[in-house]
Amino acid sequence: MTEPESQFESVDAMPPPPRRDEGRLAVAWRELKKAPFSAKIGLIIIVTYIFVALFAPVIAPYGESEIIGPQFELAEKAPPFGTDHLGRDMFTRLIYGARNTVGIALVTTVFAFMLGGTLGILAATLGGWMDQLVSRTVDVLMAIPALIFAMLLLTIFGTSVVNLIIIIGVLDSTRVFRIARAVSLNVVVMDFIESARLRGEGLGWITLREILPNIMPPLVAEFGLRFCFVFLTISALSFLGLGIQPPTADWGSMVRDTSTLITYGELVPLLPAAAIAILTIGVNFVVDWFLHKTSGLKDEH
Repeated sequence: MTEPESQFESVDAMPPPPRRDEGRLAVAWRELKKAPFSAKIGLIIIVTYIFVALFAPVIAPYGESEIIGPQFELAEKAPPFGTDHLGRDMFTRLIYGARNTVGIALVTTVFAFMLGGTLGILAATLGGWMDQLVSRTVDVLMAIPALIFAMLLLTIFGTSVVNLIIIIGVLDSTRVFRIARAVSLNVVVMDFIESARLRGEGLGWITLREILPNIMPPLVAEFGLRFCFVFLTISALSFLGLGIQPPTADWGSMVRDTSTLITYGELVPLLPAAAIAILTIGVNFVVDWFLHKTSGLKDEH
């Protein structure tokens, strides 16, 4: 009897295993190519905004607060988007507004997720008085309208950028806490969590190595949605005069400063408003696609 043939005649005939980095990049590129048209548009919008925010000093033709109006009063060629009521170039202000508004919103969202996500996972893991104390505190904070509460706190503590980030981050962390606690409660009852506890693993190991990887998809989707809410909140506060303060360029304050021009048929106030709307739509396109991918639903053909 002959020996059964092996799957490969020799070790040399076996195909080399794919490199881990190449495999991940290939999978990411394949998923990106299969993404719907709306998700691709959203990614292009987000990448464009990030590029503009990072290279604002290089792209902008003038300084952020430079007054250029008088030199164009008698000139035939004026700035493409005109100037604001103080004579500053609107195109330059829009570019710097991307860096300030989007940058502050991103930092605020990261802070809200670090605070709310950590408390939500700990509340679900520890339970007992810890869960009750934090949950009831969050319920009290969520009972107050966030925008009104933020206006009150900013009026009391001042309208600096640091106060803006802390106040909005704390208020938004209550929403993050709710979803982090909800998805963590579904994981802490699993058998592998009980096995980790029986092995003697500590709280840090269980939360970082067991719970967090299993709740990342909904948290990542929530991060995109929460960024939009924070972004719109900062713009609304700036419009009301309690957000990013002048002379720092901000889209919300730019809408407020140029709003009177609408009565004269000018389109200048619509430029920062359009910048806010386009970024919000782009982020929502990407979040919708990510939610569809992580939900396990398949497209029907």
